[in-house]
Amino acid sequence: MDAQITRHFADFDDFLNTSRREFMKKWTSKFNANAKPSDFQSIKTLGTGSFGRVMLVTHIKSRKPYAMKIMEKEHIVRMKQVQHTHNEIRILDAINFQFIVRLDYYFKDNVYIYMVLPFINGGEMFTHLRNMKKFDEQLSKFYAAQVTLALEYLHFMGLIYRDLKPENILIDKDGFLKVTDLGFCKKIDDERTYTLCGTPEYLAPEVILSQGYSFSVDWWALGVLMYEMTAGYPPFYAKDPMRIYEKIVSGRFSCPAGFSKPLKDLLNHMLQVDRSKRFGVLVGGTKNIKSHTWFKAFDWEGLLMRKTRPPFVPKVSSGDDASNFDAYEEEVLRTSPIEEYADEFKKIVAA
Repeated sequence: MDAQITRHFADFDDFLNTSRREFMKKWTSKFNANAKPSDFQSIKTLGTGSFGRVMLVTHIKSRKPYAMKIMEKEHIVRMKQVQHTHNEIRILDAINFQFIVRLDYYFKDNVYIYMVLPFINGGEMFTHLRNMKKFDEQLSKFYAAQVTLALEYLHFMGLIYRDLKPENILIDKDGFLKVTDLGFCKKIDDERTYTLCGTPEYLAPEVILSQGYSFSVDWWALGVLMYEMTAGYPPFYAKDPMRIYEKIVSGRFSCPAGFSKPLKDLLNHMLQVDRSKRFGVLVGGTKNIKSHTWFKAFDWEGLLMRKTRPPFVPKVSSGDDASNFDAYEEEVLRTSPIEEYADEFKKIVAA
C-alpha cells in the first residue's frame, strides 16, 4: 500500500471523527423554521415523484437559485410517512459533506412541508447515462469514488442511505456529484432494520429475504451502480420484479466483455451475497474498496479538494439554467385557510 493512500486513510478518519461530533451536536439540537414561502419565487418544476414535486425557485432577497422540495401533508399522512419526513429533515439539517446535498431552509404552511436545497444544475446522473448509453470506466470510477466517500461519511454518522440509484445522484456545474433524496435514510448506528424499501434492481439479498440488515446494503447498491454506470444497464434485470429478486438472491451475474479485469474483480467483491465477505463491511471497511486494483493510483485527496479534473462537465449557461432537467407540467399549489394535520406535524417544523 503506497504512502498516498495510507495518508488519505488517516486524514479522512480524522475528518470523520470531527464530522461526527458536529453532526451529533446538530442532531441533538432543536430546529425551527428559518424561512417562509413568500421568501421565494417559483420558476419551474424540476421533478415529480410520489413525495410531491421539486421546484426551481429564487430567493427573493439574495436572488440565489434553489431547489425547493414541496410535500403535501395530506399525502404524507396517507402514506404513513410522517416519521420518515421528520427524519429526512433532521438528517439533511445535521449532515455536512461536499458530495451529499445539504438543507439550507425548511418551513411549512397550512398544506405543505418545504425543504429548500442548493440547486445542482448539471442534472441527474440518470439523464446523462441515458444520453451517453454508458460511461467509460474512467468516468464510472470518478463517480464511484465520490459515492464511496459519501456512503462512508453517512455510515460514520450512523446513517444508512438505502436509495442509491442514478436518479438520486446530481451532477454539479463543475462535474462533481451530489447524493440527494435522503427520504429512506435512517439513523441506525449499530442496530439492524427490517423495512423493505428502495428500487428493486438495487435491493440487497438480505433486504429481499427479510433477514434484517445494516450498512451492508449500501455497499451492495454501490456495486450495482458501478455495474450500471459502465454497462448502461443493471446486473440484475427482468420485467417482473419477482424475477429480479430471484436473480439478486442467486447472486449470479455476468459482466460485458468490455469490463476490465480489476472492475470485474471488485464487482465480485461488492455483489457478494454473503455479507461476511462483502467489501465495505469487512474489517477495514472502505479501505478494501479504496485500495483495490481498480482504484490504483487514484488521487483520493485530490478528489476531496476538488483538484481532480472531472472527465465530464455538463453544459450549464448560468446558475439558474435548468436545461439539464426534463420538462414537467406545472401545477398550482393548493391553499387552505386552516392548518391541516397540525398535530401530526407539530414536531416536524415549528412555524
